[in-house]
Order: sequence, then C-alpha cells, then structure tokens
Amino acid sequence: MDQLQNIRQSVTIGGKEISIQTGTLAKQAGGSCTIHIGGTVLLSTATVAKNAKDVSFIPLTVEYRERTYAAGKIPGGFFKREARARDKETLYARCTDRPIRPMFPDGWNRETMIYNLLVSMDGKNDAGPLSIVGASMSLLLSDAPIKDAIAGVRIGRNADTGEFILFPTHDERELLDLEMIIAGKKDAILMVEGGCAQVSEEVVLQALEIGMKAIAELCALQDRIIAESVAAGRKIEKAVVVAPDYPEPVKSFVIEKARPVVVRHLKAGYRTKLELPTRLKKLRVLLETEVAEKGKADAAWAGLEKHVSGIIHDLEAEEGRKLIVFDKVRPDGRKPDEIRPITIKTSALPCTHGSVVFTRGETQALVTTTLGTPGDMQVMDELEGEYKDRFMLHYNFPAYSVGEVKPERGPGRREIGHGALAKRALVSLLPEETEFAYTIRIVSDILESNGSSSMASVCGGSLAMFDAGVPLKAPCAGVAMGLMMIDGKYTVLSDIAGLEDHVGDMDFKVAGTRDGITALQMDIKVEGLTIAILKEAMEQARKGRLHILEKMDAVMPAPRAELSALAPRLIRITIPVDKIGALIGPGGKNIRRIQEEYDCEVNVEDDGGVFVSGVDATAVMQAKAEIEGLTAEPEIGKIYKGRIVSLVEFGAFVEIFPGREGLLHVSQMDVKRVEKPTDLFKEGDEVEVKVLEVSKEGKVRLSRKAVIAPGSENDSPGPRRDGPGGGGGGRDRDRGGRGGPPRHAHR
Repeated sequence: MDQLQNIRQSVTIGGKEISIQTGTLAKQAGGSCTIHIGGTVLLSTATVAKNAKDVSFIPLTVEYRERTYAAGKIPGGFFKREARARDKETLYARCTDRPIRPMFPDGWNRETMIYNLLVSMDGKNDAGPLSIVGASMSLLLSDAPIKDAIAGVRIGRNADTGEFILFPTHDERELLDLEMIIAGKKDAILMVEGGCAQVSEEVVLQALEIGMKAIAELCALQDRIIAESVAAGRKIEKAVVVAPDYPEPVKSFVIEKARPVVVRHLKAGYRTKLELPTRLKKLRVLLETEVAEKGKADAAWAGLEKHVSGIIHDLEAEEGRKLIVFDKVRPDGRKPDEIRPITIKTSALPCTHGSVVFTRGETQALVTTTLGTPGDMQVMDELEGEYKDRFMLHYNFPAYSVGEVKPERGPGRREIGHGALAKRALVSLLPEETEFAYTIRIVSDILESNGSSSMASVCGGSLAMFDAGVPLKAPCAGVAMGLMMIDGKYTVLSDIAGLEDHVGDMDFKVAGTRDGITALQMDIKVEGLTIAILKEAMEQARKGRLHILEKMDAVMPAPRAELSALAPRLIRITIPVDKIGALIGPGGKNIRRIQEEYDCEVNVEDDGGVFVSGVDATAVMQAKAEIEGLTAEPEIGKIYKGRIVSLVEFGAFVEIFPGREGLLHVSQMDVKRVEKPTDLFKEGDEVEVKVLEVSKEGKVRLSRKAVIAPGSENDSPGPRRDGPGGGGGGRDRDRGGRGGPPRHAHR
C-alpha cells in the first residue's frame, strides 16, 4: 500500500503544541501516525481485514496500551513484561472506541483493528485523549469507510481561579474541580466522560463549548495532513459499503401485516422488560409460518422466513421512536421526564459494614461498603509513578441479571468502565483522609438490569456508605438521560430503559448532589446535537436527580451517627518525622511490642502519619497513648505523673512517657535533705515531677521538689552527686534508630 512520506503538521491548543506525523513508523499497517505533545509520543495504527465476515455488528476492536519503557521503567512483579491491560488502559480504549464506532456505516463487515501504543512519556503530558485523534487520523489514512475527522480533548477547570485548561499536565490536574474528556467532529459532540466536584450545569456547558473549539482545530489539523498527502500523489481509496436491507417481497409483506399490531402493543404500554417481547413473539411465529408456507408454493419465497424476526425488530424500533418523538408516549407508559418507581432497603446484609439494595424499575443493585485500614489501600503502579488509592469501587454484571447463561470470566471492559464512572461520582464527596483515614471499598453487584445500572450503583454506593457510618459530604444520585430525534424534532427522556436505551440517539448519564454535578458520561449516535438540546437535557437530569435524592433521603437522610460495630477502629495521629525511628525501635522492637500487647495494627507513613487500628476501641486508644508517649517531647516547666523504674545511689530514673525516662536527682527529691533514694521511694512508685532541663542529647532532668514547693528547685540542701551522664542527665529506653525494617506497615 502506498504510504505517506514524513509529513508532519502541528497546532497549538491552550498553549501546548500538538503534532501529528505520518509516513515514518508502522508502514505496513493500513494507516499509521504518531501524536506528539511535549515529550509524550503515541503511536496509532488502523488496519482493515481483506475479507468480509457474516456478522450483524461492526467488527471493530480498539486497544490502548502503555509500554513501561516509555517512562524509563521496568515492570514490577515476578514477570518483567507487560501483561493484561491496566484499568487505565482499558478506560482509554473505551474512550476511543465509543466515538469511533458510530462513524462506521451500517453494513460494514470487515474486521477493523485500532491499536494505540504509548512509546514515550515525559511525566507531564497524558496521551489518553490523543488516542482518539490518532485513531481518527489512522482510519482516514486507511481504506476504512471513515471520511470525517474526529478528535478528543481533555479540559479541566482550576478550582481556585476558575480558569479552563486544555490538555492539563499532571501537576495541573491536581488542582482541578472539573475534568472531562470530550470527543467530537468539527460541529458535533460524540462523547463526554468526566468528573467534577459539585459544579453547576452552566460550568459544564461552558467547558463543552471551549472543548468543541479545540476539537475543531484538531480535526482541521488532520484535514491538512490528508490534503498534503493527496497533493503529494497518495491515493486513499475507501471501501464501498452497501447498506443492508431485507429482500423483497418478504419485507413489504411483513411490514404490512405487522405494523398495526406493533403500534397497538407499543401504545398499550408495558411495565416489565419481557412483556413486549412476549407479545410480539406470537406475531413473529405467525408470520414466520405464513412466509414458510408461501415458500413451499413459490420458490421466490423459499427460506425468507429467517428475515421475519429482524424486520419486526426494526419495525418496533421505528414505531417506538415515532411515538416518543411525535406523541410523547413511552413504551412503558411513562411521561418523558418520569422516573421509574424506587425502593430502597438499607442494612440489607447482617455481617457487612454497610449494605443497600437499590431498586429502580427493573434495575436492582446490591451495594456494600467495607471499611479497612491504610494497609488495605490499593497500590497503583502507573507510568506517572506509584501511589496508594484508599477508595475502590468494583462493579459486577453477572449474566443472570439479564436472564442469560454465560461463564464468569472476570471483569470486562463494560464492568471496568461502569465502575470507574460510579467511582468518579462519589470520590469527591469522601471525607478528608485526616478526618476519616479508613480505606473504603464499594462493591456493586447488579442483580437485575433494565437500563442505567451504573447510576443505580452511584445511588446504592452513597447509601451504603451512609449505612456504614462514612461521613460523606453530601448524598449522591445519578440518572440516565436519553434522546429520540426525527427530522429535527426530538424528545428528551429521563431514566431510560429497554427500547429507549437500545435504539435511542443519546445515552447521557449524570450524577451529582443537590449542589452540583460530580460525574457525567455521554454517548451520541446522531449528528446535530446542539448546545440548546444539551442544556435542556441537563436541566431535566437535574430535576430527575433531585427526585431520586428525595427518595433516598426518605430512607436515610444522613450517615449513621456511629460507625458500624463490625468495622475496625482506626485513629490517625501525627508524630515528628525525626521520631519515626524512636517509634519503630531497634529492628522494629517497639512497634512489634505495641501491636502484640494491644492486638492492633500500626502503619507508619514517611510524613509522620501513624494509623492505629484494631477491633477493640479501648486497646486502640491505649496503643495511641503509648505511641504518643514514645514520640512526645518533654516540655520544660511542665509537670508529669511518672513511675520510678530504677533507683541508683545518686537518684531515680522516672518514666514520664512510655519508654521515655528522666533523672530525678537525689537533691531534687524533697525540700529536705535525702540521704539515700531508697529512704523515700521504691521501684514502681508513682511520683509527680517537673521537667527542669532537656539537653541537646535529649537527656531529661526532673524535680519533685519543684512540685512540692515551687521555686525551691534551685535551693539544693546538699552537694550534687551526679552519676553516669552527669549534669542531671537521663536515658531513653528503646529509642532505637532509623535502621530497622521498613516504616510503612509493621504487623
């Protein structure tokens, strides 16, 4: 195949230069290019199979992969090579697939493969949104029947300044209260995926308008490369696609017979998922029998009965769309903005920390919350660096939820994508880690599905955390919006289900609180979606969200006052970084003793944060007191209640904190002269002492005399008899060094 030769074009968007280069790498692919932003480089290829397949769907496969060498890293683990895709890679593959797939015409039946490969990463710029640009460019260069360029951008808003940022760097992304990936053509939105920190609908619309302008520039960039390649003599021949159709005379026969029956059933309304298919099954069997009988008498009809089911299916979609757009009649009898009935059961399971069964129509989710310690956090090994995630949300969609039989193969792309959407909706509402240090895992098991199970997971996740006693900033709900459009006329639908989800022109999921949006996901299947229509859909979604929140509040308006009795008790304290070694002790001696003595777990972070957790709340508090004692600094002039741990000729060593001692010299034991320490004390006696001095070496000098008669500590009744560590020194027990085992999670 004729290839482009080293053509490169650039555009500057939001102060960042984005370049596309083609004709240098992967020349045997159907189309290939590299996308550059800073030092980040993404290789994108598109290849089309030579032979067609007998399939009724678009046979498109999209991959996004990151090589660790791109960031100068070697994969972790036992096998030192990349294996299954990370969740991040799967999510970027989905973000590329969703806007690309609707661009293929009906009837395309040749397998098509898009492969995006991150080959260089500068640690600043993320390549995810550019995979949409790369896929589009590669398809335009190939023989795939794609003629219009599409592009993707990431846009964020700085939480402090309100400034919108296109293609924000990793550092800039830390400061955002809105972050979205938007995909589209020059004049049409195709996909939106994003999360927000309770921002208004107006802010989201503003971000979409800015993003669309950037998309138009990236589409124009691709058009320039195509024009330059054609001018250079390259021939780009696109495959011809013949739109599929049913043969005559069966098509006309079935439509004439079936149309009035289908319309009658649709207008009658149905409340269950299987009711309409059951009604139409009789019609299908009857017409298949009639066509088969015609085939026995006339060879022109032979074998045409196999098309009856497909014709009736298409007729159902066509008539259902007409009823919704022109008559505002939904197949299940609801009004366009009506939400299905909602039932909620909290504390649904006896042994979980928090659990809820959330049911909306025929969609039902069993959602649980489990609270863990910092040691339960998930370690995320990404190219940008390793970090720990304290919030996990896992979504499961078993086959029985839709009445199917299918083996369990682990989470697929759909499960990962829906879980990520629900997580984005809730993560900004979590309490600060300094106030609530628990690791949180939510699991949403879909028990029954008829539309919008991801939004049921959001509602159930919010309530399950309330049930466990997690102090969320606000309750959160989500709703899926739809759109039906015919010849410029349209109807926006709330809480879509069944046929509306299957043949609709938009799937727009919006989650949030009373104060604003926290997550959104939108897929568009039709051109001509204006900002005005989108604004109407978002306002209708807001009203639907508030309706659902009212239902949730009626059951549980706020988090439970007390944490679940089954959850571990966890507290967080902060110690000076230079005291970490003292807490750990030689070879981990101190921290092991605390964990064994109080049957708890102690996790120490490099910044001095210490997490203490255990089943027994009293034991946790005792361990906390001992840790504070081991790491506290004696204050000069402060009085402490201590315990005499040893007596020597020249005085006594008094433990004022656990593991921290000071010297009570014999001259400071009483206002009158004391000949021998044993005349006044024995080991184990409790005594109140005042700190007189803390030396540079950390030795502590104490006085009991200053407690009995304040101001008398400088009036010694006899000569000083300093012993080892003279000058009123002291000793620290088990202070330890920084050597020992790692400081992160000692069990």
